[in-house]
Amino acid sequence: TEEVAEYLGVGQATVYRWCREGSLPAVKIGRRWRVRRSALEEFVRKNERSETLVGRLRRFLEVPDNLMAVVQDRELMRKIDAAFFRAAEARGGTMIKYQLEEPRLPSVGEVREKLGQAGLDVEGLEVEGRLRFVTEGGEPGNRVEEVRRLAEEESGEGRSVWISMNWDLRMGVKEALAQQRALTELVEGSELVVKTTVLEEDLDEWPGADQRRAQVMHSGTIWLAREGLALSRVSPALEL
Repeated sequence: TEEVAEYLGVGQATVYRWCREGSLPAVKIGRRWRVRRSALEEFVRKNERSETLVGRLRRFLEVPDNLMAVVQDRELMRKIDAAFFRAAEARGGTMIKYQLEEPRLPSVGEVREKLGQAGLDVEGLEVEGRLRFVTEGGEPGNRVEEVRRLAEEESGEGRSVWISMNWDLRMGVKEALAQQRALTELVEGSELVVKTTVLEEDLDEWPGADQRRAQVMHSGTIWLAREGLALSRVSPALEL
């Protein structure tokens, strides 16, 4: 399984799960799984053909990255979290859900349930130290220092660190944008992938100029609605 994981670019835990579920045909001999070359090649061909949210994000996300995700509703907010962390698991990253408890947003319990339904071994990853749930406390405006602290705590593991958070609705738009700009500066040159998610109805309340500014100050934007998915990247300003 070590060779299979290296070939597919995922962690061994992911390969074990695929074998147990039967999605990757394998034979268990003793405590080890054996995968035939023909079965592995067929598995790769099938997954290349499948068009899923996880697959699209895996191809889109980079390390480092600072992303804004705009979603239509609470259910899609849980769905984008699950897809983001599935992509992180496949890259061998450490995953952190930075949770602001707010009645309109999914709770930690809802997020945990959705991650499990999406195929993540939540308890196993927590025991392994690769998945953490952190509840945001204190005054608004401290996220940059919190992200820096979390990144430093995980830096000794040699893995990329993937952090998902929701937009801090306790702050004014301009203050929140300044915080996001500081996050972009922190992420540059690091092993951090940070995603900040905002509900479409909250974004609609911002002035148009602030909406445009929010999009270009992040390295990428994810728009997820019932009608479909849109992914975009910001390129550096170019000379004529």
